[in-house]
Amino acid sequence: MSKKLRFGFIGCGGIANQKHFPALAALSEEAELVAFCDIVEERAAKAAKQYGIENASVYTDYKELLKDETLDVVHVLTPNVSHSYITVDALEAGKHVLCEKPMAISTEEAQKMLDAAKRTGKKLTIGYQNRCRVDSLALHEACENDELGEIYFAKAHAVRRKAVPTWGVFPDKSKQGGGPLIDIGTHALDLTLWNMNNYKPKMVVGSTYQKLSNNPMGNMFGPWDPETFEVEDSAFGFIKMENGATIYLEAAWALNVLDGKEAQVTLCGTKAGAEMRGKAFLDEGYVVFNTAQHGQLVETGPSDGGGVAYFSGESRRANDVEARMWLDALINDKEPLVKPEQALVVTQILEAIYKSAETGEPVFF
Repeated sequence: MSKKLRFGFIGCGGIANQKHFPALAALSEEAELVAFCDIVEERAAKAAKQYGIENASVYTDYKELLKDETLDVVHVLTPNVSHSYITVDALEAGKHVLCEKPMAISTEEAQKMLDAAKRTGKKLTIGYQNRCRVDSLALHEACENDELGEIYFAKAHAVRRKAVPTWGVFPDKSKQGGGPLIDIGTHALDLTLWNMNNYKPKMVVGSTYQKLSNNPMGNMFGPWDPETFEVEDSAFGFIKMENGATIYLEAAWALNVLDGKEAQVTLCGTKAGAEMRGKAFLDEGYVVFNTAQHGQLVETGPSDGGGVAYFSGESRRANDVEARMWLDALINDKEPLVKPEQALVVTQILEAIYKSAETGEPVFF
């Protein structure tokens, strides 16, 4: 493809500025950031000035942005509740779409997105950038090579001791659809299913809690307003797959534990096990494999081989790798790393956990 891909963005808030704009701006030989939309015009204008091409377009109505026939790709970076209908409209307008996680707030809405992608023939992917970390890719390669054997038990970790996001619409159930389960639990579950290569859930039992919402003391991001805290502060799910495998999912913005683990997984297989450790969300995570060899239990992890003077090694941030892989899929007409069919199952399970927590009953698929 000789011409540069032209990108438009719907939503110019935190995730756009922290992740999407810088990553794509660094790939200027292949990507042009040409259109920016936000319900707050100043946000869109600021993004256009900082990251856009000369005379980049600014909108407050996403439907006006979609009328631009020169756009090749649209990133949907809005609150969860609007992911589905904006994505469907963008696909119908002839654009490829990257939608931020989670895919949607319900299986029904996720299915509409998948149907639209199939109907229009446009590419659709979901922003699960944690797949693109160095530790995630290493673990996935090991799983692909059958080094763990049959993975029959897994833990999906998304637990913070006390780090409730106090900006944007995070505590607003009407816009987000939920709290830590749909916000960070979705990343851990995606990593787990992807590494197990198992997308056939059979049954889910879930619990959600709002036990610490009135106690903002010590929060990493400063105190929140208990009066506007409408979502769960922690959630837990027990997932049984059709082949008998079991997944335990834990997600919390606030939980009285010493050690948090976010966007990490523990996998237990017949040949070996694997645990993600370190500060994965800062791109400082690593994997420890465990098995038995030569008559004893052994663990293997990455070597700290040391660097060269004045050079600490190549930096590979997940956000940048995600953008690079997405561009590669678009330019070379390949399947994206995160397939919408996979992301739909994540939404399906999260929805079932919420439903089980509400009814007190298991949910069968």
